[in-house]
Amino acid sequence: MSRMPRREFLGLSALAATGAFLTTRVAFARQSERARRFVLVIMRGALDGLAAVPPCGDPAYAGLRREFALAAPGGGAHAALPLDGFFGLHPSLGFLQQSYAARELIVFHALASPYRERSHFDGQDVLENGTVQPHALQTGWLNRALAQASERPAHEAGVALGQNVPLVMRGPAEVASWSPSRLAALDEDTFARITDLYAGDKLLAPRLADAMAADAMAGRDADSSAVGGAMGGNAGASGTAGAAAQTAAGGGAGRYAEIVQAAAGFLRQDQGPKVAVFDTTGWDTHANEGGAEGQLAGRLGQLDAGLAILKQQLGPAWADTAVLLVTEFGRTAAINGTRGTDHGTATVALLVGGAVAGGRVIADWPGLAPRALYQGRDLAPTSDLRGVLKGLLAEQLGVPSRALATDVFPDSANVKPLSGLLRA
Repeated sequence: MSRMPRREFLGLSALAATGAFLTTRVAFARQSERARRFVLVIMRGALDGLAAVPPCGDPAYAGLRREFALAAPGGGAHAALPLDGFFGLHPSLGFLQQSYAARELIVFHALASPYRERSHFDGQDVLENGTVQPHALQTGWLNRALAQASERPAHEAGVALGQNVPLVMRGPAEVASWSPSRLAALDEDTFARITDLYAGDKLLAPRLADAMAADAMAGRDADSSAVGGAMGGNAGASGTAGAAAQTAAGGGAGRYAEIVQAAAGFLRQDQGPKVAVFDTTGWDTHANEGGAEGQLAGRLGQLDAGLAILKQQLGPAWADTAVLLVTEFGRTAAINGTRGTDHGTATVALLVGGAVAGGRVIADWPGLAPRALYQGRDLAPTSDLRGVLKGLLAEQLGVPSRALATDVFPDSANVKPLSGLLRA
């Protein structure tokens, strides 16, 4: 038996003792070289959409945001970046502004899921289960969409990157999982001894091979330490709000960059998945949120840098990729007493990628005057996020309209798909 490269295998040994293994195998069906890719990024904690995409042209905006209000584009070093003349982008989002100028970014504003309360856990559950209420289903809309896609692979169509497989990716379609390990790498001799020990084991040997294959697709080299992570996923794991906490845009920039690079490694492979999901945390900015600089600015900057890495790492595959960034709900229109924002309702979603027919802001803007605010405090929702999701799934994954209205988003026939979001 040939010796395998030096890898960290401690996670496999621990799993062997407990009998807990990822039930899917990392054996992906071959796809065409021009296969469309879709990446879903969940920003857990409720992104402040009025900060990320400030409505500088709204006369009530500056009064609500006070010292955190961004100047209109052209208004100085810390002004918003230009979009369409009414909206701007936070100055930390330089890559996204370049994408907008290159017609690779669509900004959706004043939209929301069907959820209208202010619980992170319930809001994320609705965001992921695809229904109108929390805990209505134990499967996710993206997994159900993969099961209905027109070009279904023989095995895993998607990969979840992080500590757990999130609800949005659980369901009837087989998916793979991958996560970086925190354990130190074993030396080559120790690793070889362990692989020899399990070589004849009908359960462990295939799991090791699958984990090695996942690492290779993720772009890890022989010195990486992710085999344990690749094999440690649990499609039934709970704790949706805490999934991939270590990939937070704030406080975990290194691991976030590692997740992004791994996602690109999977997606650019001919024999790889066409869908990837990961999340970032730290968007719950109740205090000291900041304006052009500060806590939120730092998180936005790291998020932006990660997207730039994704584009660079995908290379030619970027031309066929659409990346959607979503969050469970928005934040209050006005700054609170602790210089932050509280849980709100409508917010933004961002769609970026070479496959995107971008250079647009899509918003039925309700305004920020007191009478226009939802419950007197929030940006009012005027668009349903499910319309964006339906349009993307139809165009990017070939999910039939009937399945979108019934299986993927149950009881949503009244929500029309947004069409024309992607290049022909």
